[in-house]
This record gives sequence, C-alpha cells and structure tokens, in this order.
Amino acid sequence: MIQRFRVPLGFVVAAAVLYLAAPTRVSIALGLPLALTGAAFRALAAGVIRKDAQLATCGVYALTRNPLYFGSFMLSLGFALMSWNPIAAALLLVPSAIIYPNVIRKEEAHLARLFGDDFRTYRARVPRFLPRLAGLEPSFSFQQYIKNREYNTALGLLAAVLILLIKDR
Repeated sequence: MIQRFRVPLGFVVAAAVLYLAAPTRVSIALGLPLALTGAAFRALAAGVIRKDAQLATCGVYALTRNPLYFGSFMLSLGFALMSWNPIAAALLLVPSAIIYPNVIRKEEAHLARLFGDDFRTYRARVPRFLPRLAGLEPSFSFQQYIKNREYNTALGLLAAVLILLIKDR
C-alpha cells in the first residue's frame, strides 16, 4: 500500500527537507556529486527501460538490477548531506531503507513471472542494488528518456539545489 503513495509522499518529504535544511557551501559541495550521480543513474536507466515490454539488461542495467532505485537512493543521500540537518536526513534515508527492499522484492518477483529464465540468468550475473564497477554496456535512447518522463528528476534536482543555495547561510 505504501508503494502506491511513495511519489506523493516524496513531494511532502521534499518540502519538509527543504524547509528544515540548513545548507552550507561545504554541505552542498559534499552532497551535490552524490545527487548528480543519482540523477545520472536514473537518466541512464530511463533511456533504456521499456517497462514490462522488454527485460532491460544493458546500459546501467548491466551494473545493477535496480538503477532507478539506486539512483533515487543516491539522490536522497546527496540531499541528506546538502540539507545539513539530521531530521531532514532521516526523512530522506529512513523511508529508503524501509520501502526499497520490499518494492525491489515485489518487482523482481513480477519480472521473474514475466521474463522467466531470461530474468533468472540476468539475476545470477548482475547485483541487486549496489552497482558493480565493470561491465557497462552503453545503451541509451533520448526518446525513451523523454517517454519515461525522467526529465522531471533533473528539473526537481535543479530546483532543489537552487533552493538550498538560496538558504545557504
């Protein structure tokens, strides 16, 4: 049930984090590379995935079976650092630790039903969450990126960083 509300809850959490944030130039310098890494993982994944139509195994999907969730986690980690507030950080990181494992298990069960042996073979060679550092198979479609509306992540990242820079003491 919480999975259905994770996007609307994300907006509420983002507003609370931005309100609570007490960023500094150092905190932004520490967190921004992590957030950008997360946004990049999400963008690269969105340029490959064709949900439920084809098993994504190339591009960043050759590094981790869950690049969208890994990217979201890196975004959260980056913003937790940039916010420089322990309550804001907890608001970002605790839900990730609670929600993602369950969502990933459910999605992988769905993929196993949908793609059978192809998914089981893929699952055996690619890590679930933390990416391996080798094996990148370049693959990206800007049209698929747009179709998956991942540009919203880039726009949200830009807006949030601008707000944090304005709040910088």
